[in-house]
Amino acid sequence: MEVEIIQDTRNELLSRRELRFVLTHDGPTPSRKEIIGRLCAMKNVGENLAVLDTLSTQYGMTKVEGMLRIYDSEEARNRAEAEYLFNRGQPKSSEEA
Repeated sequence: MEVEIIQDTRNELLSRRELRFVLTHDGPTPSRKEIIGRLCAMKNVGENLAVLDTLSTQYGMTKVEGMLRIYDSEEARNRAEAEYLFNRGQPKSSEEA
């Protein structure tokens, strides 16, 4: 899995960094959790501060384009993001399955 950051901008109003990236992979598309883990490791931030918004792939291609937002604090993240984005890509509990 190879990641290229296309754009890295700072949004002071919402206390976050907005990253646009292109990810090249072999085999199946990596999970959202794997993508967040890789990008957070590259930027030395905790996964609890990052929200993966969009992922865009084309059928048969091994390239994914996406956007990740990295917040300064969990409080800033909770103010700005919808709850379902935190839970997207997480394994379901045994009660929901």
